[in-house]
Amino acid sequence: MSLKIALTKGRIEEPVIALLSAAGVDCEPLKNKKRKLIVNTSDEKYEFILAKGPDVTTYLNSGVVDIGIVGSDILTEHRNNQYELLDLEIGKCQFVLASTEDFDINKEGRRVIGTKYPLITQKYFESLGQDVEVIKIEGSVELAPLIGLADAIVDITETGTTLRENNLYIYDYLDKVSTRFVVNRMSLKQNAREIYSLVDRLEQVIKANN
Repeated sequence: MSLKIALTKGRIEEPVIALLSAAGVDCEPLKNKKRKLIVNTSDEKYEFILAKGPDVTTYLNSGVVDIGIVGSDILTEHRNNQYELLDLEIGKCQFVLASTEDFDINKEGRRVIGTKYPLITQKYFESLGQDVEVIKIEGSVELAPLIGLADAIVDITETGTTLRENNLYIYDYLDKVSTRFVVNRMSLKQNAREIYSLVDRLEQVIKANN
């Protein structure tokens, strides 16, 4: 029986596939998947489900996949309650508080903050003892302070290029983000040997790369 792995689509796909290949996983079907959303390895050891990050946590929690490969930002925002076994050290970036040049981080009064991550944002400002109104934004968060929708934003950035190109400045650094290997609790009980074997191989590759 194949281990079902939900893999986040997008920018982390290629480096994750390279890591899995180095760990001995047959990733040729993944590399040539075209528009397929479910891909089986030729040895039938693994079945990959390509999904958006938030859906990976949904699949894990519902038990329809054994393993999820997803960013720690998604895990935190969606209150992950499954087992996080390994930091793959891929897709590294960081949460930041950013806004326009005239933003005053110490200004009194209730401010409006735009973000894709309302839970993380709320917790951050609570830790500072500040009361804010959080507006969830699904698209380009950088627009919020530019069009007057919000006083500032909390978002993730890898290089800061998009912020700089839109004349936004970083006022504080929050948690760092990377891609994690997460396992459904029940699956770990039922498939412990296979799962830990894969984790061990991945860990060896990560150590060798560093």
